[in-house]
Amino acid sequence: MKGRAGKVYFVGAGPGDPKLITVKGAELLAQADVIIYDRLVNLELLNYGKKEAHRIYCGKTPNYPSISQEEINEIIVEHALEGKAVVRLKGGDPTVFGRVGEEASFCLEHGISYEIVPGITSGIAAPTYAGIPLTHREFSSSFAVVTGQKRKDHDPKGDEIRWEGLAKAVDTLVFYMGVKNLPYIRENLLLHGRDQNTPVALVRWGTYDHQETLVGKLHNIVELVEARNFQSPAIIVVGEVVSLREKLAWFEEEGNQEILLKEAMTS
Repeated sequence: MKGRAGKVYFVGAGPGDPKLITVKGAELLAQADVIIYDRLVNLELLNYGKKEAHRIYCGKTPNYPSISQEEINEIIVEHALEGKAVVRLKGGDPTVFGRVGEEASFCLEHGISYEIVPGITSGIAAPTYAGIPLTHREFSSSFAVVTGQKRKDHDPKGDEIRWEGLAKAVDTLVFYMGVKNLPYIRENLLLHGRDQNTPVALVRWGTYDHQETLVGKLHNIVELVEARNFQSPAIIVVGEVVSLREKLAWFEEEGNQEILLKEAMTS
């Protein structure tokens, strides 16, 4: 006979740097019986868990066969019904393109309680580590986060993204999972009125030691990405705030920051 059901904790792992996980997230990892984690989770975070905790990888690697969302839902519920404390560890924040709504709903359908623990989303952290603030009094009073992918079951003739509003009404745009569809993103932004000289940056593996940033303009960013063979995972930032990177970049090239500090002090 099964005992009382356990509990599921949807924990944001943060953007990559293991030190950016929240205190609560680290505490829950240390208490978990089961840790179910994604591809973009820094594996160092698994060291917070108990030695005997069951660790289950359920990442979705692009261009390779991967576990379905339905299977992930079943895995979460299966272990919770055994009375275990389950941490579903998600890269970034669980509520930002993390499908936590689907997984939490599935838990509810099976009588399992849960908590959602926010994390630092890569759409904010990656630009920050690249020296690109998403808002600035002179350049940007608004930003929007947008998926760079289409749903597979969506009508190919339609489009879920309201391009005209994004192109004209929002100062800074942050696209997740959009490297593959960058030509499509550029085409629609230009078609709906975004200036072709708008600065664009791609930040790959944001907050990791091997972070890379590529900067261009809306009219040439696709060609630059192709020339550099710049691959996912990367965050795409579109807006005038990208121009601040030349001055504010601090993470990838600390030497440049020291030069800028000296220039500021002598000017």
